[in-house]
Amino acid sequence: MARHGGRTVRDLRRESRSAVLQRLYFDGPMSRLALGSAAGLSSGSVSTVVAELMTDGLVEEAGSLGADGGRPRTLVRVAADRGRLVGVDVGETRVRVELFDLSMSELARTERALPGHGSRSYDVGMVAGHILDGVAEVLGADAADVADGRAQGRGELLGVGIGVPGIVERTADGALVHGQTVGWDAVPLEALLRAAGRLPAHVPLFIENGARTLGQAEMWFGGGRGAHNAVVVLFGSGVGACVVTDDVERGRAVEWGHLTVRVRGRRCRCGARGCLEAYAGAEALLARWREAGGEPPPGADEEAALTAMLSAARPGDGGTPDPVAARVLAETAEYLGAGLADLVNLFQPERILVGGWAGLQLGPAFLESVRAHTLAHALRHPAGRVGIALGRLGPDAVTVGAATLPLAAFFARGGRRLPVDSPAPVPAWRAALGGRLAGQRGGG
Repeated sequence: MARHGGRTVRDLRRESRSAVLQRLYFDGPMSRLALGSAAGLSSGSVSTVVAELMTDGLVEEAGSLGADGGRPRTLVRVAADRGRLVGVDVGETRVRVELFDLSMSELARTERALPGHGSRSYDVGMVAGHILDGVAEVLGADAADVADGRAQGRGELLGVGIGVPGIVERTADGALVHGQTVGWDAVPLEALLRAAGRLPAHVPLFIENGARTLGQAEMWFGGGRGAHNAVVVLFGSGVGACVVTDDVERGRAVEWGHLTVRVRGRRCRCGARGCLEAYAGAEALLARWREAGGEPPPGADEEAALTAMLSAARPGDGGTPDPVAARVLAETAEYLGAGLADLVNLFQPERILVGGWAGLQLGPAFLESVRAHTLAHALRHPAGRVGIALGRLGPDAVTVGAATLPLAAFFARGGRRLPVDSPAPVPAWRAALGGRLAGQRGGG
């Protein structure tokens, strides 16, 4: 096969298809003329690629755009019903599974509680079962239909993305999860899911740190769009962060919650003392409230308990704030601000976005206090350039981000289908994608 600078004609065709799909996905609908300029392709190449993608059912016409003194230009867009994506959020209180079409419109969802929360140990078999049951449920089909990719008649299942708490290690045998705070030590989650035989062998499976998937979702669709340097914070039961910089454009999960903020301080869930997570995560925040005399409603889960604490600290209708709840909340804002200041000094981001269920529940008033403490602790120059805001995608951001993992792989393949009789590939798409999708640098 002919080669051009080390790449084959097939490589070049795949790259052209990928460029067109990405531009249409993030910036479409577009005319062929605008698409050629945006994707860096000649008019002839764009016409050929679009025709090919339309034949494959990936692209469809989307009306026309009037042109001054000339013929209207036909607009094209990615066909949203061409494929389906599953995103899974393995949180510390529940497993959430959602089904999306290619436009990231939600088609179905389900949640399953994790009753072991607080024990620092999560039964791996239970979590794997919740994932597999959830995938089958949102697809609305039995295992045979899922395997054949026929469920709901909405196009093939392009992959399953899973966000997990902990460090994800890539091995030849699949992803291992090192989740020290939940009692997981090199858990072969990918192999366990495959071994169950309930997922088709040809459907790609992607496992990533939950903060990393949150970061990708916010960078693609939320408050990170247009930023070259950003930090997206996951504030849930614990805390974590995804750092996006010019040299790590798709983001890197960092165990920010385990930076030491107080020598010989409180015992963290990881076993060390003085970690940020021992003071700033929702689990630690509520523990400190109880120790100080706070009384969450009996039997309340973590989210309900945090709601009760917020109500006590900020009662409506002119009520008197509970000084204990207000003090613990104020201390948490200071610890979190000091932790964000470390991220400002280390990475000098343009934006910091705070997401996760607890961060969003604490809300704008809490964030104002966090922002003040961040600026007080950070170096003046980087602090003067950073914007600090809540994430825009709500509590489902981790799930959305997980679903973008197979979507990115689909783009990297130029929208080509995987053969049904072939095993899911090792995710070499990370290098092939080159890090930056057009939408990460789009407007918004």
